[in-house]
Amino acid sequence: MAKTKTTFFCQNCGTQHAKWTGQCYACKEWNTIVEEVVQKEEKRSWKSSTDTQKRVTKPLRVEDIQLNPEERFGTKNQELDTVLGGGLVKGAVVLLGGEPGIGKSTLLLQIALQIPQKVLYVSGEESQSQIKMRAERLDMKNSNCLILTETNTQQIFKNIEEVQPDVLVIDSIQTLHTNSIEASPGSISQIRETSAELIKFAKETATPVLLIGHINKEGHIAGPKILEHMVDVVLQFEGDRNHTYRILRSQKNRFGSTAELGIYEMLSDGLREVSNPSEILISKKDADLSGTAIASTLEGIRPLMIEIQALVSTAVYGTPQRTTTGYNLKRLHMILAVLEKRAGFKLGAKDVFLNITGGIQVDDPAIDLAVVAAILSSNQDLAINPDVCFAAEVGLAGEIRPVSKIDQRITEAEKLGYKTFVTSKYNKITSKNHSIKLILVSKIEEAFATLFA
Repeated sequence: MAKTKTTFFCQNCGTQHAKWTGQCYACKEWNTIVEEVVQKEEKRSWKSSTDTQKRVTKPLRVEDIQLNPEERFGTKNQELDTVLGGGLVKGAVVLLGGEPGIGKSTLLLQIALQIPQKVLYVSGEESQSQIKMRAERLDMKNSNCLILTETNTQQIFKNIEEVQPDVLVIDSIQTLHTNSIEASPGSISQIRETSAELIKFAKETATPVLLIGHINKEGHIAGPKILEHMVDVVLQFEGDRNHTYRILRSQKNRFGSTAELGIYEMLSDGLREVSNPSEILISKKDADLSGTAIASTLEGIRPLMIEIQALVSTAVYGTPQRTTTGYNLKRLHMILAVLEKRAGFKLGAKDVFLNITGGIQVDDPAIDLAVVAAILSSNQDLAINPDVCFAAEVGLAGEIRPVSKIDQRITEAEKLGYKTFVTSKYNKITSKNHSIKLILVSKIEEAFATLFA
């Protein structure tokens, strides 16, 4: 038997230490150093083929390297394919993280039951009967989807050699363990070793591997940070458990853009793809109310229409309150200062509350003009026409600045039935065939006069 040794790992960042210390020198966290018994590996769980072992790599000039196009196949889930950049790449390792109960297992089981290729779904958290109950609730049937409940990687690879799946799903990486390491499942060394075995298998057999990862209390994927460096794609499944909508974001993607996002609605029969996100971000109301404005924002290359809500009232307790939900509080302070200094609106003694409906976080500066319009609408108690939408940035001098991809924003507003689009006069609008009415302004005063004349 191989010689064993004792090592110390930080449970927060995965850094290895020679001895126990109270504080990790890498992440500066206290009381996160734990002792683990590590056994030197005698053999790999997934061995290379004879041809792979005999192959010798040589350095090549850039111009001599042959470029092989990435082989992709669709998952029949348009939102996931968009986030991945066009579908699953053969040999790619995808890590999906998210809070407990957010719908990670439901999403991957739904995908496993949709893909026409042979899928092996390995679960270390649920029994086969529990997974069958979920599959019946999803009302999907796929004879090419095989369910395995196992946590030992050696047994998993034996089943893989027999089944030879086209796609492998692991739920979750924190439940797996390998015999080559004497440590409990979920520990730093076990996560690192089992991940390395799965990545080695994916690259040598060109089999896509989908991993589910738990997150810690800070919201980061649990385990060593090197796990996120080793995989090809890192996806984050976000959402409020009190709401039905979920957002799938790409934090890392070696085969596509990280600016895309997918939106789902959690229903009793699974996750529904939301092709028109504006339907969930704009509230339905019978009467026109003051303090609301529609903004055109971009998430990646996808234009969205979002609703900005503002409430301006006299400060009761002396010190005015400024509260935001889904918007940067410091940017709100800047906009209020611009309105006070450049436009002459006395807001210094008033409470200002700002909310972006739908529970999403927006950092796009193009919604500044909509924020200004919502604040002035609430302050004047005058409703803005619901057929008007905004897209412009507000500068410190009170000027209305241009934003990127304005033609896409205008086209999306036209498609959703808006009649008027307010933006900066300095925008370079390439298309002249827009049927929507364009109002071009250069200062806050012009926008105010246009809206509330």
